[in-house]
Amino acid sequence: MRTRSLPLLALASAGALLLAGCASGGDASDDGTPRAGGTLTYATGDAEPTCLDPHVGGNYPQALVSTQYLESLVSKDSEGEVVPWLADSWEESDDGLSWTFTLRDDVSFTDGTPFDAAAVAANVAHLQDPETLSSTGYLALQKVTGVEAVDARTARFDLSEPDSALLESLTQPWLAMESPEALERSQEVNCESPVGTGPFVVESWTKQDRVVLTRNDDYASPPADADHDGPAHLDEVVWRFIPDSAARYAALQAGQVDVIDNVQPDTLVAAEKDDSLDEIDAPRPGAANRIELNSGKAPFDDERVRQAFITGVDVNDGIDSLFFGTADRSYSALSSVEPLAYSDESLFDVDPDAAGELLDEAGWTERDSDGYRTKGGERLSLEFPVSTNQSIPAEQSLFEQIQAGAKQLGIEVVLSPLDLSSWYGALAENDYDLVSAPYTKVGPDVLRILYDTAGITPAPSGYFANLAQLSDPALDQLLTDAAQTSDPDERADLYQQAQQIVLESYTVLPLYDQQNHYLVRSSVTGVRALPPVSAVTLYDASRTD
Repeated sequence: MRTRSLPLLALASAGALLLAGCASGGDASDDGTPRAGGTLTYATGDAEPTCLDPHVGGNYPQALVSTQYLESLVSKDSEGEVVPWLADSWEESDDGLSWTFTLRDDVSFTDGTPFDAAAVAANVAHLQDPETLSSTGYLALQKVTGVEAVDARTARFDLSEPDSALLESLTQPWLAMESPEALERSQEVNCESPVGTGPFVVESWTKQDRVVLTRNDDYASPPADADHDGPAHLDEVVWRFIPDSAARYAALQAGQVDVIDNVQPDTLVAAEKDDSLDEIDAPRPGAANRIELNSGKAPFDDERVRQAFITGVDVNDGIDSLFFGTADRSYSALSSVEPLAYSDESLFDVDPDAAGELLDEAGWTERDSDGYRTKGGERLSLEFPVSTNQSIPAEQSLFEQIQAGAKQLGIEVVLSPLDLSSWYGALAENDYDLVSAPYTKVGPDVLRILYDTAGITPAPSGYFANLAQLSDPALDQLLTDAAQTSDPDERADLYQQAQQIVLESYTVLPLYDQQNHYLVRSSVTGVRALPPVSAVTLYDASRTD
């Protein structure tokens, strides 16, 4: 995570949409020091969750908001080390088939239910219940056969096989702990008001507008790397949903919101001299932003066509021009924040002539009246559904440049902008040839989720993560072996071999890290990106104005 100060921009034009109701402070302070109390308003540009319980589904918008009211067994610090949270300590058995967690004994959920080993068992059961419709949490716990409450403070996770990624998985907000009493409610009710142990409580949710969070005055369970103990400094957090990037930024400049996310590249550049704002640059772990090629059906079931597309279209100029230096080109399936990420730039050297020869070899030799290649009278056409909720405008423009570059090769790319629900529907129907699908998971085990053959089978939610539909027994074995070893050198070597197979399959076109930029008014201190998945936490935040 990188933080830097940014200068005062002229306010957006009078026609820009501003928000009703300014952010408010607590007790007066004239010296600029943090003080207790007040309201902080956060404006998100991510899609509004359909459910505030991250066990259901499991996407990044849920992680962002739920980080304020749910907590995990363990966390990560800024050095990448797993640190205590709701669990004080943990131990792996010699055979790797169980992990035993010793829990804090001074924590309760905000509905008064004690946090204990039975609660941990209930949460894992909830995540693994097909009726929960979990995807991210469900996939992370595939090797867990159950959790036994040995006693009130001791929870033992039993596994079908060793899982070197279990601790990393448990740091994620999609596996956070919820009140077992609250989980007994209907899913509809629990989606409206999940109950956790966190520093804030869900007070209300006005859909398409805001979630109001109020301070948990009994809070006493911050992660080991927090800046203070006890309840949060703020009285209240107002979590606004403002999809328009210009409106979000105008509201920030006007002081009507205090923090915004999904900051656009041109805004970041424009804000570089604004000392009233701070930027938090916190790329997400797991997979890099990438385009995946569906190798499970024609035309990308032919490796020559995949290689031609990936090496025939130049994406570097588009990244440079559209992201203004705020994103670096990736040549890895993994985010650069993952220590075991492996890159091979040579696989992505652009050579349109060689790409054309590959397409000729694959039989796409004729051209129709529009200049597109054909074979047997069928046009070489690719369906590319685009989630407008997940791809920022600069990325959508990049896809348009890729579309234009592909046309020069004689390949038609049909871009279909879709809302999040329709986008998921297109994937479920296998109605895609190209897709950009961000996936955040702590650690290199994300490779198993994304590229193991088993990942072609949908989770109970209907989502399947292996969108490249890559099926390679050698890769599957490497990922299995990597997950079963605790030797760091052996693990690193196995994951490098696995990444080489993924990149050399030409099913993945890496672009850049998953962008995660926050802008914070300098009158607010203590906002930070929690290391596991770089979701912002407002526990330490306070106002100075």
